[in-house]
Amino acid sequence: MNNIKPWLSAMRLRTLPLSVSGIIIGTCLSAYNGKFDIFVFILALLTTVSLQILSNLANDYGDGVKGTDNEDRVGPPRAIQSGAITQEQMLEAIKKNILIVIALTISLVYVAFGHTYFLYALLIIFLGGLSVYAAINYTMGDSPYGYRALGDVFVFIFFGFISVLGTYLLNVKTIDHIVFLPATTLGLLSVAVLNLNNMRDLEADEKVGKITLAVKFGKQRAKNYHYFLILGAMFTATLFSILYYVEPYNFIFLLSFIPLIIHLDKIKKAKAPNDFDSQLKVLALTTFMFSILLGVGYLLY
Repeated sequence: MNNIKPWLSAMRLRTLPLSVSGIIIGTCLSAYNGKFDIFVFILALLTTVSLQILSNLANDYGDGVKGTDNEDRVGPPRAIQSGAITQEQMLEAIKKNILIVIALTISLVYVAFGHTYFLYALLIIFLGGLSVYAAINYTMGDSPYGYRALGDVFVFIFFGFISVLGTYLLNVKTIDHIVFLPATTLGLLSVAVLNLNNMRDLEADEKVGKITLAVKFGKQRAKNYHYFLILGAMFTATLFSILYYVEPYNFIFLLSFIPLIIHLDKIKKAKAPNDFDSQLKVLALTTFMFSILLGVGYLLY
């Protein structure tokens, strides 16, 4: 058990609910349109979880090797930083995880499309490859995009659009306009989680030369950016349910706005890194809650 604990910590299991939020929304919208495959759903969940774990391990490795994780860091201790896992062990785990992601992606494509929809199958495989690239190169390599203030763009695209649209495509075998506003909403909330993490680490990142948007903006402008992300997500979600109104249940997701508003007030008052850190789990779980409520709201009719 002592050998397992460092790996469970490195996998950062608390990030997994956020990573599967797009699968939930895409699946529920597919089911609303009469298309649902339990095996596609399970494999999509497993593939996404594997990608998130890969990202977390690669992030631990990249920041550990570069010395970004040091005594100034706030939040849970990292595996390489603490010495619980060596660089060699982590790199080997990353390689094995990539193989798992490849196997799951191919299985998912085969179950979803079989021997038909060849171009769609190629598209999902291509997006799977891009996802692996994005997971690894956030902090690893000579020029990681997470060190060049590009993390927000990648998170918006992969956690929002690729996650929701990809899941919908796997089930319905087409892309519909119904998915774009929910994908935008989830993308904005996911970027907000990243920005919250970057605001927490702003001072530590600035010392080691890790350039995030929070470092570029400074604390107050990063807060203003955070307000924009959360309020923008609330706006696009509300607009979606107005434009695609069917039943009053469609607005059940508004319940998730309560913790979001409280969260914004907490961020307004936040000063120390720990003030931001304490809100990470809150925002991630609220995003997960929103995804479930939005999806269920279109299945209760």
